Amino acid sequence: MKIIQHEIELPTEGHGHIIDLTGEVTAWLGSIGATRGQVTVFVPGSTAAVTTIEFEPGALRDLNEALERLAPSDGSYHHDLRWGDGNGFSHLRAALLGPSLSIPVATGGCVIGTWQQIVLVECDLRPRSRRVVLSFVGHADGED
Repeated sequence: MKIIQHEIELPTEGHGHIIDLTGEVTAWLGSIGATRGQVTVFVPGSTAAVTTIEFEPGALRDLNEALERLAPSDGSYHHDLRWGDGNGFSHLRAALLGPSLSIPVATGGCVIGTWQQIVLVECDLRPRSRRVVLSFVGHADGED
């Protein structure tokens, strides 16, 4: 059994930007010879999240609109009153979606649905440089 980590650095465009990570996660699993186990995808920080969705414009717009209804960007937040940074809604959206996913790995790739992609959701007001940490636990080529 192996435990292997990898980090991805990527820029975001800010507020509502959604980035498909599926290809990068799949390629990394292939590069380490992962055959079966589990990969965790985690974003450090309190204003970004990781989830799955069909990565197509309609679904992405629906997600952003749902988040706007749940935690309106023009709402009044105690976080903003304390810090004055205007991103209270960003923290709530990230907390609702969550910072990580655990995905089974079989036959060398992620066990996800045909129309299911792994995505990073930028919830903060402004563009950011994000770090995504991938952690694989399992078996690789040549192991039982």
